[in-house]
Amino acid sequence: MSPMSLKEEIQKRRTFAIIAHPDAGKTTLTEKLLLFGGAIQTAGAVKSNKIDTGTKSDWMAIEKQRGISVATSVMGFEYKDIKINLLDTPGHQDFAEDTYRTLTAVDSVIMVIDCVKGVEIQTEKLMEVCRMRNTPVICFINKLDREGRDPYELIEEVEQKLNIQCRPLSWPIGMGKTFKGVYNLFDHKLNLFTPSQRKLSDVRQSFEDVNDPELEGLIGKSYADQLREDVELIEGVYPDFDPTEYLEGKVAPVFFGSAVNNFGINEMLDTFIKIAPAPKSRRTEDREVKPDEKKFSGFVFKIHANMDPNHRNRIAFLRICSGTFERNKPYNHVRGPKPLRFSNVTQFMAQDKEMIDEAFPGDIVGLYDTGNLKIGDTLTDGEDMQFVGIPSFSPEIFREVVNKDAMKTKQLEKGLKQLMEEGVAQLFTFDMGSRKVVGTVGQLQFEVIQFRLKNEYNATVEFHPMNLYKACWITSKDKKQLEEFVRSKNRHIAHDKDGKLVFMAESKAWLQMVMDNYPEIEFHFTSDI
Repeated sequence: MSPMSLKEEIQKRRTFAIIAHPDAGKTTLTEKLLLFGGAIQTAGAVKSNKIDTGTKSDWMAIEKQRGISVATSVMGFEYKDIKINLLDTPGHQDFAEDTYRTLTAVDSVIMVIDCVKGVEIQTEKLMEVCRMRNTPVICFINKLDREGRDPYELIEEVEQKLNIQCRPLSWPIGMGKTFKGVYNLFDHKLNLFTPSQRKLSDVRQSFEDVNDPELEGLIGKSYADQLREDVELIEGVYPDFDPTEYLEGKVAPVFFGSAVNNFGINEMLDTFIKIAPAPKSRRTEDREVKPDEKKFSGFVFKIHANMDPNHRNRIAFLRICSGTFERNKPYNHVRGPKPLRFSNVTQFMAQDKEMIDEAFPGDIVGLYDTGNLKIGDTLTDGEDMQFVGIPSFSPEIFREVVNKDAMKTKQLEKGLKQLMEEGVAQLFTFDMGSRKVVGTVGQLQFEVIQFRLKNEYNATVEFHPMNLYKACWITSKDKKQLEEFVRSKNRHIAHDKDGKLVFMAESKAWLQMVMDNYPEIEFHFTSDI
């Protein structure tokens, strides 16, 4: 491929994640974006089983039962000649780690906020992760068809709680029962509201000037006067929108709408493809990798076993960082003993997959894998380098795994190994007594693990509570001291799934005392995968 056409492919791509607190309408918004992209024909209520839309972003059995997302879904679609790669993340805080890792694989983020509830705690946590990387954020204030809070108040709350400046690029006219529509401040168009969950409305009027007398005929005098007042205030108070500040993660453009009614999404999507970043450079341990470099490189940020229950397959999600990825070509597996080639390469439309021969920077591809790949692995066209910044966090809840069927020990071992490689939770094996302990960020993950072990591996387990405060990865420049520490604290030493040494602390005070007593030992609360 000529360098010019590689550059064109890169410019055509936008890779982003949708993040939100549970119930803010994230999966509904995802579905509607697919609808606009022509990827699905009708949108079904995500929690309803009556409508079989074929493509829904929540496809695991446990997600259908509970009506929540527990795994990141990857979807690709074309919109106005732009190839959009969209990652729908779990909103539930118990699955935050999957979301944090997903944020390493995207170039920008759309954050959904419920206009009734405003900014919630999980949104604040996710925003902190975006801040760490200066990820550009667009804010979509959802559910305007309900009686919500004042738009000015909502924007102020976003600015204060999420520590980012906002710039409204659309503005609502009325709310709830009196919701009339949205005025697009970015390109001066008025979109009138007609409630329709299933099809796309395209009634948009252009108004170069909100003082156009025709406005009254469409929305009534009092609403027209209020809109003129609002537009004047916004244009007066906020500086002009600067795309550079958005790209640096300093300003969040704000859009208003109702995802369930397909409303206000078009304005956001049209603006998104104009301002959102094309694939960006990525850091490795030694250097920065630019997307338009000729040689291919990419990293695995997610693994999913058993996506298709009929075939016990395992798919690694690879973010392409540079060059062109080609099917059947051998690639250097930086951590592994030998090159790997992939004959089965897919791109996703929720659970629908299509085989592809090549992919470009920004694309997310699925590689069928028999167990060679792990989260954080780098694949390259020869160079030995490791992409950085995919974190593993110290869990907050610990449970001992108790096998309820000794005849199924092998199935349990296999199931635990695969689920941990997916990053569902972390497994620690104590040096003394080989007890296996699963650590998670939230309670719900234990239910998911138990459910999947039973349904996918036919292994029955119980989880017994353990009195543990933190798992700390330990290192030291002094090998002797480390060996001495491991010997003296043997009862509290475990290994993670990668064989790294972990100190299992029982309480905060005790951990502090141990850290004070062993200054030459370094205790880490996150570990780069």
